[in-house]
Amino acid sequence: MTNGQNWRTLVLDGSSLTIEDVVAVAGGLVRVEIAEDAWQRLVRSRQFVLRQTESDTPIYGFNRGVGLNKDRVVEEQAFESYNRSLLYAHSAGVEPYASERQVRATLLARLNTLLVGTTGASPELVKQYAEFLNAGIHPLLPSRGSVGAGDITLLSHLGLAFIGEGDVIYKGTRMAAEEALRQAGLQPIRLGAKDGLAIVSSNAAAAGHGALVLQEGERLLEVADLLYALSLEALQGQLSPLDKSVHRSRPYEGHGSSSSRIRSYLKGSSLWSRSTGALQDPLSFRSASPVHGAALEALGYAKGSLQLHLNSSEDNPCVLEEEGRILPSASFEPLNWVLGFEMLGIALSHVSKIACYRTIKLSTPSFTGLPRFLAPEAHILAFSTIQKTFTALDAEIRHLSNPVSADYYSLAGDMEDHSTNAPLAIHKTGEIIDRLTYILAIEAIHAAQAIDLRNGIKLGEGTLTAYNRIREVVPFLDRDRSLSGDIKAAYTLLKTGGLGDQRGRSLGSPCY
Repeated sequence: MTNGQNWRTLVLDGSSLTIEDVVAVAGGLVRVEIAEDAWQRLVRSRQFVLRQTESDTPIYGFNRGVGLNKDRVVEEQAFESYNRSLLYAHSAGVEPYASERQVRATLLARLNTLLVGTTGASPELVKQYAEFLNAGIHPLLPSRGSVGAGDITLLSHLGLAFIGEGDVIYKGTRMAAEEALRQAGLQPIRLGAKDGLAIVSSNAAAAGHGALVLQEGERLLEVADLLYALSLEALQGQLSPLDKSVHRSRPYEGHGSSSSRIRSYLKGSSLWSRSTGALQDPLSFRSASPVHGAALEALGYAKGSLQLHLNSSEDNPCVLEEEGRILPSASFEPLNWVLGFEMLGIALSHVSKIACYRTIKLSTPSFTGLPRFLAPEAHILAFSTIQKTFTALDAEIRHLSNPVSADYYSLAGDMEDHSTNAPLAIHKTGEIIDRLTYILAIEAIHAAQAIDLRNGIKLGEGTLTAYNRIREVVPFLDRDRSLSGDIKAAYTLLKTGGLGDQRGRSLGSPCY
């Protein structure tokens, strides 16, 4: 973290956290505070729970064990040692470790769901999440080992750091959690009844990472619209599929958003005034807006479902202090938004496929009227082999788009016979987005080359900005050279949000 003079403050209340908030906190320069009413809700919930344990009412995870050990009594004098043992037993994740951004998103995701007030955890534990975020203490968080019915094998590693055990990254250095706490002026917490279960029984690892993936996906779909517009000018294709009246006759929301955005990028383009060319363009051009729109709708569903999760209970049992009840529940079940990510992955595979086909068309003289493989002279090979690269990446995307949420075992003595593989579903969606960024980067290179070969066409306001920024990092291919450097340069431009829209601003935010 940097010094706090430029920080803004985000007040958390358990009910109003947005995906954008998660992204902002993950990137730093945002301090978090707990709203007073949320804090009082935590205190009341904790006091209610402690009254129940004093009466020896059997409560899962409080004075009784968890999982198949739910029948085992936990005595009050053993609360601290039992909850510590629970963390040890659940610390079973394996590398690679999550990035610091992902760790921060995870801490925030769980902190906000704790503020809903249905956990009954000690307020001191909840405060530790905020302290870690504000101090910039980032526990080493394994990314693999969760089956997606609560990330219990992963989040336990956060708990170890809270009590001063395990390793963390602090001020860019890996060190013992105990030492990081000392340097930050913080103390390890002492675990009480239910605290161990409150730490591990959550989907915060998948949910936090998921928020970051959705932000990248949203930005990339904007980029896809912009580069399609540039390719349409490179092809000198038809604008009729983007007509407002076409959308009114088939009013899918995503299609409308995509076509409207593409029209804005093409404002001022000579495409609007040229004489009609081919009667119809290939479907990879004609269907781009509906396909991108379908992906936008899939992303919208995933975003809405995940945002609801981030502001609601994910606890079993569910502590209903105002009703005087503690009820067993399946509130940890993340299937709604996991299915959203699975759907988004499939939708992005369609975006990828048609981008590949558009790029192939741009190298084909019968569609463009330009030289084969966009070579400026007959003896230059140009883009004759690069098709292998982007189609290989598309094959990876097709593989990654296969659903994983239905692949699970019955575990814990056959008590836990449903799960979702939520972290894997999120991870592979992120991997799809990364590969698609490469594919769109290669499309950008082809579109810019074709536009140069056409010599003198007028670009739209948005596409002109995009073209200029592409040419800043990838020069015109006037002779054969290694293309890997060009691909990397264009990929980096797209990945860091450096491609401009019609107002010259960056598309999306940098991916830190």
